[in-house]
Amino acid sequence: MITIVGLVVFFYTMTRATQQETIRLTRDMGFNVRIIPGETDINQFWVDGYSKLSMSQEVVDKLVVQKSINYAHLTATLHKRIQWRDKQVVLTGIASEEREPSGATKSKMIFAIEKGKVYLGYEIANQLNIAEGDVIDILGRQFEVSKTLTESGSEDDVRIYFDLETLQKLVKMEGRVNEVMAINCMCSTKNGDPLGELRAELQKIAPEAEVIMKSSVADAREKQRKMTDQYFVYLFPILLIICALWLASVTMTNVKERSSEIGIMRALGFTSWKISKQFFLRALLLGFLGALIGFAMGTILSYQLGPNIFSVAKISIAPNYTLLLLAILIGPLFAALASLLPVLWAVNRDSAELLKE
Repeated sequence: MITIVGLVVFFYTMTRATQQETIRLTRDMGFNVRIIPGETDINQFWVDGYSKLSMSQEVVDKLVVQKSINYAHLTATLHKRIQWRDKQVVLTGIASEEREPSGATKSKMIFAIEKGKVYLGYEIANQLNIAEGDVIDILGRQFEVSKTLTESGSEDDVRIYFDLETLQKLVKMEGRVNEVMAINCMCSTKNGDPLGELRAELQKIAPEAEVIMKSSVADAREKQRKMTDQYFVYLFPILLIICALWLASVTMTNVKERSSEIGIMRALGFTSWKISKQFFLRALLLGFLGALIGFAMGTILSYQLGPNIFSVAKISIAPNYTLLLLAILIGPLFAALASLLPVLWAVNRDSAELLKE
């Protein structure tokens, strides 16, 4: 019973950690929803990588107030392309906080930049020999280079990142944004059209805005999460069945080894119920002790192996005391039920036949 509970606890703990790891890794694939001004020329948007139009930053407040569950990690941004030191660069302002319509507290997806400081994309820093700690002049204002980013292989390598409010003041666009980045939380929908539902939802909340979704990222995220969930849903019952059969087999072996004892008890007048009760009480006691020790062993094993498997979710591996309570309640019953058929088989055999053996 110790081994069975230990395996179940280990499997459950590691599977939950796998789900957390999957959520974090798929989240780190990046934002898959871009909310832009509704009048944007889409051709211009894809050519330049951002909308040249702007909208009020209050669009984020509208989404949050409605408490929509289909948008998460709402991050207001402002982009502007300029000529700087004979280079085409994109100035990008990022809001210091990500808004959550659900009200949940979540870890940030993107960095927060201090006022008066900037982050430089890889190519800008590399080509112009700018290092962290240097002070640079942008549009007549001095900024300290807080960080130079690693190569991303995208337009982000020629961006200069600011705190949103700082950039808004710098380009005289206070209170304006031209994009809100987000993650959608409804890749699976009844009608199979998550983008259509997102657009319908946004039309009710902020008709001045439009939604563009990176379908490939959204689909990949959803498929990965589904795979992880299905893995747990299908394998956990199989594990329980295997454990039950194993426990029943062990009980059958124990019952057979005690056949002569059962025969003597029957010959002395003990009823089948009294004999069965002894086996069931023994199973309940072993189930209880097995639940306690098995929970400890399964948790310790998870602690030992988890950090070697998970890079992000290892911090989520912790004793699950709800699981301990369930093990204490279900473990003895599970042991008793697994013992049912072997015990009934033994106590219903003829005592003379048992003594003959």
